[in-house]
Amino acid sequence: MSASVPVRRGRPLARAGNSRALTVGLVVATVLTTALTIWLSLGLNDRREAEQRRQDILAAARQSALNFTSLDYRHYDRDSANVLEDATGDFKKQFAAQTEELTKLVAVNKSVSEGQILEAGIVRSDEHSARVLVVADSKVTNTAVPKGEARTYRLQLDLAYRDGRWLTSDVEFVG
Repeated sequence: MSASVPVRRGRPLARAGNSRALTVGLVVATVLTTALTIWLSLGLNDRREAEQRRQDILAAARQSALNFTSLDYRHYDRDSANVLEDATGDFKKQFAAQTEELTKLVAVNKSVSEGQILEAGIVRSDEHSARVLVVADSKVTNTAVPKGEARTYRLQLDLAYRDGRWLTSDVEFVG
């Protein structure tokens, strides 16, 4: 006598159970794969945004430091306006308040400073603020040094994110 396999609608019951288990397994695998893909995509997007923010912060700090170290008495109004355009807060107020006096001083001394940014690195940053260290060289000529003098600056810039732009809120000369 042979053992008979119970049949349901023309198929053995054992096969129907395997088919359901396979279907459930495929559904679970699909859901897990989809969830993992979404999670990884969101993480990748966050990393892209963080990298873009990092690049934007460095570009703004480099430009601000370049503006700050590149001033020419022959067009100081334009040069100081460039500094103010990328400034905010107390730094902007202080620089603006000193612009008239500085204009006279650089004109009397015939001061020219040609800046070059060597390095910049982020100390800390978040979505709204950043601190960046910048190393800049500058060739400075004036009535006291008509042939020019090389200077190296180490600047600490604090930046704030305002109206879609990174603006300098403070500049300090460091070490």
